Amino acid sequence: MRYFLAVAEARNFTHAAERLHISQPPLSRQIQQLEAEIGAPLFDRSARPLRLTPVGRLVFEQATQLIGRIGEMRDMVARAVRAEQRRFVIGFVALTIMPACRR
Repeated sequence: MRYFLAVAEARNFTHAAERLHISQPPLSRQIQQLEAEIGAPLFDRSARPLRLTPVGRLVFEQATQLIGRIGEMRDMVARAVRAEQRRFVIGFVALTIMPACRR
């Protein structure tokens, strides 16, 4: 999804690959695999710059929400881990002083 969003935002495979710090052929293969899985083209490759197809626009909206939710989940998990790592320890010494009883 991250690769798809990068291409959709850059509207160019080469620029998206540069932004992702990968080469362009693996990026193109990933997008082709995503399109095969979805069963429809996501980009109008005849347009310059690239344009999303109607299905591509739908996937873009959903992918944006999904990536946002993943970011929120990471933040929540990080907070939960920090909360578990905090320890609040109370120490005490039971000291009983009994006066000496004299009879």
